Order: sequence, then C-alpha cells, then structure tokens
Amino acid sequence: MPTLLHLDSSAGGTASRSRRITAAFAEAFLASAPGNRVVHRDLHADPLPHLPDESLHWAPALRGAGADPGPDAERLQAGLISELLAADVLLAGVPLYNYSLPSALKAWLDHVHVPGLTAPSPVSGAPLAGRPAVLIATRGGDYGPGTVNEGRDHATPVLELILGTEMGMSVRVVTAGLTLAGTVPALAAQRAGAERELADALREARSLGASLGCPGA
Repeated sequence: MPTLLHLDSSAGGTASRSRRITAAFAEAFLASAPGNRVVHRDLHADPLPHLPDESLHWAPALRGAGADPGPDAERLQAGLISELLAADVLLAGVPLYNYSLPSALKAWLDHVHVPGLTAPSPVSGAPLAGRPAVLIATRGGDYGPGTVNEGRDHATPVLELILGTEMGMSVRVVTAGLTLAGTVPALAAQRAGAERELADALREARSLGASLGCPGA
C-alpha cells in the first residue's frame, strides 16, 4: 500500500494554514485505502542542520578525491534520501517566508537533491521519475495577476525546478493566499476571499489525498 512522506515547515503551529491543509491531505490519504502509511517529518520542530560539507551535494561515486564529509553527516543524508525514495507520494507544506522557502525546508532540499542518488545520472538512473509531489503553497498576501506581489513567490518555482525538472517528480501545487488577512489591517477587506481560498485549498487537498492514496481506484 502507498506510503506518504509528509513534510511541514511552518513556524505557525496550530494557527498555520499550510499545516491545516497538509493535515487534510494526509487524513484523506490514510482513509482512502487500508494499510496506507504516513511518515511525518516536522522540519520546524525538528530542524535539520545546514549541509556541513560541499561534497554531500554529490553521490559518493561522483565526489572529488579526498572528500570526507564525516560519518554522521553521511548517515543523516542517507537516512533522509532513503525516506524519500521509500515514499510513493511526497507532500510538502510551503509557507512563503520573505518571498522564499522556509530555511528548514531548504535544508531538507539540500540534503536530498543529490545527482547520482536522487537526480538522474548514469550512476543512479532516475529513481524518482514520475513520482507525485504535492506542494501546499501558502502566502500571506495576494499574489494574483495584476497585484503588486505578482511574480514574487520565489519558493514554488524553486521546488518545481528541483523536484520536477531536476529530480523528475510529477509536481502539483495547491495554493492558498491572503493567510494574513485576519491579522494585517491592510488586508482586512479581503478576509472573505482568504476564507474562500482556504476552503478551496482544503477541498483540493482532500481530493488529491484520496486519489493518490488509492491510485488503482
């Protein structure tokens, strides 16, 4: 039965909309078929270290002579990569922080994007090709067409590039904007729109979770 790797990276705790939406996806995934499994990694509560040695950007067979990142660093990276490769579906909560990724999520990405292990190469082939990756992208303001923030989401394109173009995964994005409408006075007039976006994102996440949890249905 399918296994879901569920990543959260928001610092918002129970108030986090990205966490609320990823939870809805994971619940639907679990409920869709007996035996489905979810592996949850909270990258904010249990942060990974920054990549300690540049040689970890490459598979051991592709590293330069004399590379020695250290056994602890290699063990951590190997575990993270094994966890990803063992998952049938990847789910990542991606709140927009300063127009980019939370640093906790970036640290995970640096550990798992490795030519020769996860990115296609003559050494590894393409082990993740076609595997579903669902991004739950939440944004504090309005990033729609014609707004001042149009094009300022620098998190989602990076993940689409690395997970999709580079690692070959099939990336889908569920978005919810205006997450700060309830707390920022300048966005107060858009609270109704924020609630609609949240409801739409929850509905889409549940639908995707159910379908990816029972792919043969």
